[in-house]
Amino acid sequence: MAFRKEKKEFTLSKYIKEGDKLDIETIQRSGKESEKRQYRSMVYDIVSEDQIKIAMPLEQGKVILLPVDREYNLCFYTKNGLYQCLSRVVERSRNNNVFVLLMELTTDLSKYQRREYYRLNTVLEMKARKVADDSEDHSTEEVEIIDTDITFDNGVMVDISGGGARFISRTQYPVGSEVMFRFSLFVSGKMNEYSLHGRVLFSQPMKNNPGAFEHRMQFIHIPRDDRESIIRYIFEEERKIRRREKG
Repeated sequence: MAFRKEKKEFTLSKYIKEGDKLDIETIQRSGKESEKRQYRSMVYDIVSEDQIKIAMPLEQGKVILLPVDREYNLCFYTKNGLYQCLSRVVERSRNNNVFVLLMELTTDLSKYQRREYYRLNTVLEMKARKVADDSEDHSTEEVEIIDTDITFDNGVMVDISGGGARFISRTQYPVGSEVMFRFSLFVSGKMNEYSLHGRVLFSQPMKNNPGAFEHRMQFIHIPRDDRESIIRYIFEEERKIRRREKG
């Protein structure tokens, strides 16, 4: 199977590093209806400017064998932001007891921008904690997590949208990690409680606030009702702001 490659906009080894997290997203094939799937993985090795090795994704503790010659959309989480490209599976192998995929880039590596939702500046108390990542923890031992406020760190959400949020905390969460967070919003005359998962897209220390870290995250697996409720909250707050401005 032949794939057309174009000149790269970004040098692969300059922007993508070993250990970077990535999402592998299936591409709907012409004439076939299939569910769009997304898997988590990480960069295992940079082979060349056109090829990388990535860890085979895991799902419920089982290795997912992606078909050779199949093309996927890759989204990389790096310290400089998100990058994406199309890539095909060249071969599957096992290196030092790690199952890996050799991937060949078939399009340019390009900056990935997500601007699908309007962000509202706010100040909201929240609690957060890192969620265990299957791509990092391959242990089969079951660990019971007591889901109480004791396991959460305090933070402040400084903007929010239907697609994600920006928050400040004394704990730094790595780019690509998943975070569970809790917060409350007053929507349509009542207080709503939210317990959501997010993926960290950006994380850095704050220059004017030593010991604090700024994060940007994208909501993942968010229930439709929760997203609509958050968007409704933003709409109501914007309306309040406009009323105050009019006097």
